[in-house]
This record gives sequence, C-alpha cells and structure tokens, in this order.
Amino acid sequence: MSAITIEGLDHIVLRVADLELALRFYRDALGCAEERRIDEIGLIQLRAGAQLIDLVPVDSPLGRAGGAGPGAEARNVDHFALRLASFDADAIRTHLERHGIEPGDVSERYGAGGMGPSMYIRDPDGNVVELKG
Repeated sequence: MSAITIEGLDHIVLRVADLELALRFYRDALGCAEERRIDEIGLIQLRAGAQLIDLVPVDSPLGRAGGAGPGAEARNVDHFALRLASFDADAIRTHLERHGIEPGDVSERYGAGGMGPSMYIRDPDGNVVELKG
C-alpha cells in the first residue's frame, strides 16, 4: 500500500481582485455557502459540496504574499471543475444568465466520474470554472 492515497480534491485557493464580485459569483450564483472567514489575514472559505473554495483578496495580507493579482496575462488557475449532482443544461443556462454569467457550450468531457456533460464559465477574475455532470 502506498503512503499516499488520494481521495479527491480538498480545496482550491483563488486570489481575487474584487471580493464582493467573487462572493456574488461563487456564493450567490453557484450556491457555495460561506463557512469560515478570517479577516485578519484575508481568507474566506466557501463550501462547495465536500470541498472548499478559498477566496483571498489580492490586497489582503495573505493575498499580497502571492505577488501580482489575476488578469488577462496573470491568471492564477487554468481551470477547476465543480461536479454537479444533476445536469440540466437549459436550467443551468437560465440560472447563470439571471446572474449575469455567460454560459458556455455544453460538451461531453472526461472527468473523475468518467465522460459526462460539462460547461465552461468564467468567474469575475477570468478563471475558468467547469460545471461537470
């Protein structure tokens, strides 16, 4: 048996330029609940199923340690995938548009659960988020 056995993703840390905009995207539009906040260092943790998405404002003590903030030429993540319990493309598209988020095309892509439908969207900092069925 290996000394390391991976069960899945635990969390991802995103450095964000505008915390309120990021919260509207991840909390309000995608439904991630705020679980913990440590304002002294600049950390907001959101529950995304069994995993966490940590938001770190680039102008916070923790965020400044990472250098330049995200932008067109300085993205901090290629993409990450959020596995959805169900995938109704029309309902997802309508929901995203209501929140001012441009939905991407739906394609069959491979992920941890095998082939399934997915859609790419962008968060307010330009990070690509894959919604995976």
